[in-house]
Formats: sequence, C-alpha cells, structure tokens
Amino acid sequence: MTDRLVRLFIKDWDRVQDPAVRQKYGILSGLVGIVLNLLLSGGKFFAGLLTGSISITADAFNNLSDAGSSVVTLVGFKLAGQRADDGHPFGHGRMEYLAGLLVSVLILLVGVELGKSSLEKIFHPEPVSFSAVSVGILVVSILVKLWMCLFNRRLGRRIDSAAMEATATDSLSDVVATSAVLAGTLVGALSSVSIDGWVGLVVAVFILRAGWGAAKDTLDPLLGAKPDPALVRSIRDLVLEHSQVVGIHDLVIHDYGPGRRMCSFHAEVPQDADLLAAHDAIDHIEREIHQKFGIETTVHMDPIATDDEQINQLRDQVRTLVQVIDPAMSIHDFRVTSGPDHTNLIFDVVVPHRCTLSDEEVTRRITQAVRALDSRYFVVLQVDRSYAEVE
Repeated sequence: MTDRLVRLFIKDWDRVQDPAVRQKYGILSGLVGIVLNLLLSGGKFFAGLLTGSISITADAFNNLSDAGSSVVTLVGFKLAGQRADDGHPFGHGRMEYLAGLLVSVLILLVGVELGKSSLEKIFHPEPVSFSAVSVGILVVSILVKLWMCLFNRRLGRRIDSAAMEATATDSLSDVVATSAVLAGTLVGALSSVSIDGWVGLVVAVFILRAGWGAAKDTLDPLLGAKPDPALVRSIRDLVLEHSQVVGIHDLVIHDYGPGRRMCSFHAEVPQDADLLAAHDAIDHIEREIHQKFGIETTVHMDPIATDDEQINQLRDQVRTLVQVIDPAMSIHDFRVTSGPDHTNLIFDVVVPHRCTLSDEEVTRRITQAVRALDSRYFVVLQVDRSYAEVE
C-alpha cells in the first residue's frame, strides 16, 4: 500500500536525491499523519468520555499532539525544499532536521503531561467503566498506528530522513502505549483492581523514551556528527580505483541537510605524474562522487614521491612506529630533506578524536620513536584530528 500511495502522489518517486521529490515525500507523510491522527484522537476522546478513563483520554491527547507533529513535519519539508538564495547559499535543508527536533520536543512534552495526570490518578483513583466500543476503538488505533510506523519508516529509509524516522518511532511508541491502555481496560473490566493510573504512567515512560531517542537522532546532524563510516569507505574505494591517485586523506563531509552535502579531501598523486592527466582524473572523481552519492566535492592534489625506494622504506617505517602508538593513526604528505648533519622527516599525522593523548604527547612519542631509528633524524610534523573514520 505504501508503494501504491507513493506512485499515486509523487511523480519521479525514485529520484530521492532531488530536493523537490523529497519535499513531496514529506508532504505525503505529513498529510497522512494529520488525517489519521485527527480521526484516532476524536475516537479516543469519545471512548475516554464514555468510560471516564484517564489513560484513554491521555492517549487521545497523544494522538492530537501527533497530528500537530505531522503539521510540523509538513511545514519543515516545505521550508527545507526552498531553493538556495543569497542569504543561504547551501539551501534550507537543515529545516528538516529542525522539524524532526520540534516533533521530538512535542513527544517529550506529551510524555511529561501524561506522567503528571497518571500520578494524580494513582493517588486519587476513580472508577472506570467498561465499554466494548472503547475496546474496539483501541484495537483499531493499534492497527492504524502500526501501519503508520511501517509507512513512515519505509519512507524515511527511502529518502534518508531523520524527521520521518522520528515520526515512525513516535508511532511505534503509540502502539505500545495504546496496547498498555487496552490491557489496563481489560484488566479493570475483568477484576476489581484499578490499574488505570499505573498503565498511564507506563505509557508516559514509553513516550518519553521514544522522544529522547528521536531528539538525539535529529540533534546529531545539527551539531555536526561524524559521517557514516560506510560512506567514507565507499568514497575512499571509489577514489583509489583511479590509478592516478595513490592515497587519500583529510576527508571532510559537511551536511547542510538531506541531498545537500559537500565533501573535500586531499588526493595524493605521484610527483612526476602528467599534470593534465592527474587533473583530468580529479575532475572525473568529483563528477563520479556527485553522481553516485549526490555530494558536491572539491579535491586538492598532493604530489608525493613514489619512485624513491629509500623514501618509501622510511615512510613505511615511520607509519609502523606511529601505528604502535594507536593503530588508527595514519601519516601523509611525507617528505625528506637531507643536510650534512641531520635529515628532516616532514609529515602530517592523523589522530582519531577518541585518542586521549594531547597533540604535544603525540608529537613527543613519535619524535622519540623516530630518533630511536637514527639520532640524525629530526621530526617536523603536524598533528591533525580526523574528521572521518572508516569501518
């Protein structure tokens, strides 16, 4: 059914990297959410009034907030789909992340309010009436919310949308919450034990947990999370498929919203390579990355010595010494300048952010290790913290 809706309402539905197509996915998700959540909210309000159940009424408010969240998602995708302008040359794609964050905040607020109402019901219990109509409404609600979870998760994964993933998570928490409400209603009807307030409290905990997880997923790209290691590996492998390139380092990926990523890195080429041939290969790499990953890329060429056996052997020795300190460390831009009294080994070392050593300590340890090879070696190095890591 999801594919049928997508093909019915979205032209060029398979061009998920196109911001205009992404916007249509967001609008479809938002409209479906608004309509279904308003219907569920109305049905549960009726059931809550019919039975006097705080948990059912709270679940109705939960669905009403979900309808509001769907409005936020729809507006967020609409704003994110705006074209770049003079004030925002990278577009407005991060509005989608902000919409997801606002949805998460709304989820958390609903969880807090539901928790407060449930605690009041625990300390001041009231009788709850049983109604077969209410049970039927709750069962239908569970089935609808389960479908909405699968619907939004499928759309979210198709277009890689944190906002839709947050909406799917919210729908799943609603399935658990409404199931708990249904269980509490049945227990109350079959026994004299009133657990309405306790069920409401359990529902509140599930909602808060879902809201926190969704908030984290949308905050990470806003704060600048490291790129996916699988993506980093794919880019590196693509680059190294070109024979003119012998190494890659200083890879940085900036995320300005889905479909609006920029990438830069240094590509090492032999210092005696044909300049025009190397430049043509770099241009081809930039186009290929854009076509395959939808990422605008800028590449800087670094010429290095590849045909000097002594330098190659020395580079391998230094690389081994560096990786003894941390296997994830790497070196690049390795150069050697010899003089009558000493030899300068000039290079950059890339240190993973998880490494607890200071830049000064890294420099000291590497210098000691290299000087142990030969006291005439002088180390001139630059410490870089890595922006991307490979799996």
